[in-house]
Amino acid sequence: MAYCAGFRLVGVMVRILLLGKDGQVGWQLQRSLAPHGEVVACGRAQCDLADPDRIRSIVRDVRPAIIVNAGAYTAVDQAESEPVLAHRINAVAPEVLAAEAARSGALLIHYSTDYVFDGGKEGPYVEGDPTGPLGVYGRTKLEGEEAVRAAGGKSVIFRTSWVFGARGNNFVKTILRLAREKDSLNVVDDQVGSPTPAAMIATVTGVGLAMLRHGAALEPGESRLYHLAAARPVSWCGFARTIVGLAGQAPGFDLRLRPEAIAAIPSVDYPTPARRPMNSRLDCRRLESDFGLQMPDWQPYLERMLQLLALKQNGY
Repeated sequence: MAYCAGFRLVGVMVRILLLGKDGQVGWQLQRSLAPHGEVVACGRAQCDLADPDRIRSIVRDVRPAIIVNAGAYTAVDQAESEPVLAHRINAVAPEVLAAEAARSGALLIHYSTDYVFDGGKEGPYVEGDPTGPLGVYGRTKLEGEEAVRAAGGKSVIFRTSWVFGARGNNFVKTILRLAREKDSLNVVDDQVGSPTPAAMIATVTGVGLAMLRHGAALEPGESRLYHLAAARPVSWCGFARTIVGLAGQAPGFDLRLRPEAIAAIPSVDYPTPARRPMNSRLDCRRLESDFGLQMPDWQPYLERMLQLLALKQNGY
């Protein structure tokens, strides 16, 4: 079977290598990438992103036309005590993938984060704004971005924020667990961003691939950077109150906590090993313009997630 750097040839199925298949975004991508080709999905067991030699071996064995890297070291606080491992996964692994993509002519799709910014801007961040990560996680993710662009191949980088979904660990699941255990809760209210559903990220990735197939193809060596986040920014406290309010109205959740018992506190009253940007709002107009999209509100996705979790709890 022949392969090329495009998306489909007559009689040829494009091969897509997906890394990080077991994560929040990777799990959703397995479905959204399927219409675009033959998906070879790898988790840590098949390809440890801390092992550059294994990455090279997988890429050369699979010979993909498209590489989608949904794997990352995302433990923000733990990264402060594991900077070497975070660097390997968030910076070295994308560098290796980008070099392999450039060598073979494949397209690389990579995901980054709002944590590349310091959060000091008044309004939403655009793609060209100066970066200034506050911790190891943000710094290593920025190094990964820079390595992808420097490789000289075709690439698309999506910066996203506050990812949540029914699979994996995230803020929504943490709040639900605490809401079962506690009568009151303090949550920071001076950090603002857009909760972004993993399912939405996967859907936009699929739409982006379709657009690249139909008239928006990248030039050789071109790298594009897009912000990808849901509409309607909110504080962590506001998000927590919405989670508890919706879950409290849904069958299947036995919560002690009520939304009004969630107190808003400043970040200085909740110190963490890693500093967070106070402003994580991302301006997505470039993405919307190039791909003909309008970023949706996150709440309907949250409602659907809660429905799925309720069904799972009840054995469905």
